[in-house]
Amino acid sequence: MERLWNRNYIKVMLANFMLFFAFYILTPLLPLYLSERFGTSKDMIGIVLSGYTIAALIIRPFSGYVVDSFSRKKVLMICMSVFFIFFFGYIAAGTLLMFAIVRTLHGAPFGAVTVSNSTVAIDVLPASRRNEGIGYYGLSNNLAMAIAPSIGIYIYKFTNDFMLLFWIALIVAGLGVLADSTVHLPAKEIVKNKSKLSIDRFFLTKAWMLAINIAFFGLCWGVLSNFLALYSKEELGITGGTGTYFMLLAIGLFSSRLQGTKALRAGKLTQNAAVGIIISLVGYTLFAAVHNEFGYYLSAILIGLGNGHMYPAFLNMFIGIANHNERGTANSSVLTSWDGGLGLGILLGGIISEYFGFVATFWTVVGFNLAGVVMFFTMTWQFFFRRRRPESA
Repeated sequence: MERLWNRNYIKVMLANFMLFFAFYILTPLLPLYLSERFGTSKDMIGIVLSGYTIAALIIRPFSGYVVDSFSRKKVLMICMSVFFIFFFGYIAAGTLLMFAIVRTLHGAPFGAVTVSNSTVAIDVLPASRRNEGIGYYGLSNNLAMAIAPSIGIYIYKFTNDFMLLFWIALIVAGLGVLADSTVHLPAKEIVKNKSKLSIDRFFLTKAWMLAINIAFFGLCWGVLSNFLALYSKEELGITGGTGTYFMLLAIGLFSSRLQGTKALRAGKLTQNAAVGIIISLVGYTLFAAVHNEFGYYLSAILIGLGNGHMYPAFLNMFIGIANHNERGTANSSVLTSWDGGLGLGILLGGIISEYFGFVATFWTVVGFNLAGVVMFFTMTWQFFFRRRRPESA
């Protein structure tokens, strides 16, 4: 069997960890920052924070095309470097408008670098270990999710200093640039697609139903990840527990990814996805229905377990439908779909929580999650089996 843990794969995973650490150390605290620093309302917080996702959403389809059409190493280094530089903007922004502009623009390099880094990871994996390797690659995201929010929340709790968090995010992103700079990719001829420009060059349209389906689950995650800290503080009186919540969620993600790699290696993509979305639905329902610490923390584990099974399965299904020269496009398409749902979730979460409260907000999340589960079992499952490439069966 070919070696999975080669040097370049480990470096790309390390860079991915740094990228998401810099992202997650700020994510749960930004609503608090906007509320405390600028006195921002919940609906305005949703608008400001959704700009990041909208920018990532816009850039990702083009990122897939660029990654497939130009030197992947050069594209990766440019995207990662720009992502790093933008953290200076948070430190310099002194008004809500300036912060909103910086946050929105920062979404573009984030969207591009997540596509380019994960595509490079696919390239350095041996073909026989690709499904398994993609599953493990996501563990670097999960490790960042486990550590970064907890570290950020505890640092803020003891220092009450958001600027320190911005500097930490900047330094960690810089380490990610260094890690990616040492990755060596095999020389590969860039095959130019000479067909006319069409939407197929930027988005994997033949996986359209998968895209709609995963957007439902991205919406749920967008609401939870961005409004958890405010909900915990205002509704449950839990101030220091948000970091613990993310840690438990990440433990669930870790466990399911490690357990699910055997099924991914065997090509059981739809089974992995099905298990994941059902567990997630139970977790979101528990979060909305049980307003105490038991329901709060148990939901974290269940949502983590569910997403850990579901996301890598969907990613592999996208790749299973795509041709070999469309890996970048497939990669950007799944991320674009997830971000489309996530951005809508942040907007809806802000509006619903401002006018109807957090209880209504999270029951809305349960409704969208249920709709995604029903869609998967009634349509998406068979859609994938009809369209997958024979070698991905």
